Amino acid sequence: MIPTKEYEKQSIYILLGLLVLFFPFFKANISLLALLFLSAAIILCVVPTDSSFFRFFARESDLKAGKLVSMIHLFLTTAILLTISRMVGVDIAGVYKFPIFIIGAAFAITTFGDGIADIIHIFYKEKEQNVSDKPGGLKVYSAKSSMVFLVSGSLFAFIIGVWIAGFTVYVPVSMMIFLSVIGALTGALLESMTKDEDNIVIPFGSAMVMWLFYMFGYNVKPNFLIYALLLSLLLGYLSYRVRVADVSAMLSATLLGVLIIISSDIDWFFILLAFFLLGSMFTRYKYEFKLTRGTAEGKGGIRSYKNVFSNSLAALTLAIAYGIFPWHGQVLMAAYLGSVATACGDTLASEVGQTYKGEPRMITTFKKAKPGTDGAVSILGEGAAFFGSSIIALLAFILIPIDLSLVFVVTAGGFIGTNIDSLLGATLQQKGYLTNNGVNLVATILGAVVSGLLYYIFS
Repeated sequence: MIPTKEYEKQSIYILLGLLVLFFPFFKANISLLALLFLSAAIILCVVPTDSSFFRFFARESDLKAGKLVSMIHLFLTTAILLTISRMVGVDIAGVYKFPIFIIGAAFAITTFGDGIADIIHIFYKEKEQNVSDKPGGLKVYSAKSSMVFLVSGSLFAFIIGVWIAGFTVYVPVSMMIFLSVIGALTGALLESMTKDEDNIVIPFGSAMVMWLFYMFGYNVKPNFLIYALLLSLLLGYLSYRVRVADVSAMLSATLLGVLIIISSDIDWFFILLAFFLLGSMFTRYKYEFKLTRGTAEGKGGIRSYKNVFSNSLAALTLAIAYGIFPWHGQVLMAAYLGSVATACGDTLASEVGQTYKGEPRMITTFKKAKPGTDGAVSILGEGAAFFGSSIIALLAFILIPIDLSLVFVVTAGGFIGTNIDSLLGATLQQKGYLTNNGVNLVATILGAVVSGLLYYIFS
């Protein structure tokens, strides 16, 4: 049975979110507001652990640290965000370029969103202990608590954002809804990635993401946003349920899906989704054989946020750029597809190539190497790379559609990008300058560049 006292402390933490109701009254003096939060953080640092104040506010993590770290981190981060807003300054109309409604919304996401999710965490604590020794370390409540974080964070960020903006700056309702959802989704993702610095990472990360899209003037129709969110979240959750993704990968894929769909088109997302499906399928291909050779993916092939972003960050950036700079649409599309083709080609080359029964050769010296060696290639792996790249190109031809010349551009860009990945693996990765995820990121960027250049040459 979970003690009621812990629920009470979580509720008190959640109620800290009400402090943002006072933000509008400091719209003319953000410096004073920042100073108040900074002073509160300093005072909390010296609160004695044997005081009634400490015992009243201390959560489980605070008791372990011997300080009110949750509140200290939250107040200090808020002070920093307010200081940044003051330093960035105002526009011609006298409105802060980094508006305080975004900081208030980020504060609400952290207190209401993370706090309510923590209550779900407490509720399922006993179940967590019962499954903690299962493969992959999956927690049965994690997806549920993350969804609660997303819903509650979005709702309270919207309410607080509207309250503060009503006194400070006009923001369309549709934009406020979009910023609230994106901020809460970012916060939920960061919460799944961190352990001890939630109250630093979540408010800072969600505020920066909301500010970025606010500056670009993103204004998405609410019904379209909800459609994109539900579709992306459903597909991400299904990946989690079939054990090809952990919670961080589920949320990463959801964030990618929403941003790609609203920035470009749903067909672009389906093409990226095809890569994830193919990658998951071929990860399981002859898994036991790869396991005996010591080349199989760890955790049973379950992917994390690192896998998602290292293979898709370039594609996400290009999709967002497509929405902002539509007059460069064709070249950005070619680069996007080249990036996805590289990721798909590389994943298939690795997963299929590891089943090659002969000895692969290093791409730099052509000398024989052990299976699974970074930078080692084989005929089977090269064939898989070409197949993976061409599948992405053919899907684009069917879904978008693109012309035949672009099919060649995407296939070539993906195949070349895959071999660049192998080259980086044989050099920078083996020397310790890049990790496998770093190599994937650089290779997908260069695959996009190759496809973009080929488009200019053949267009």
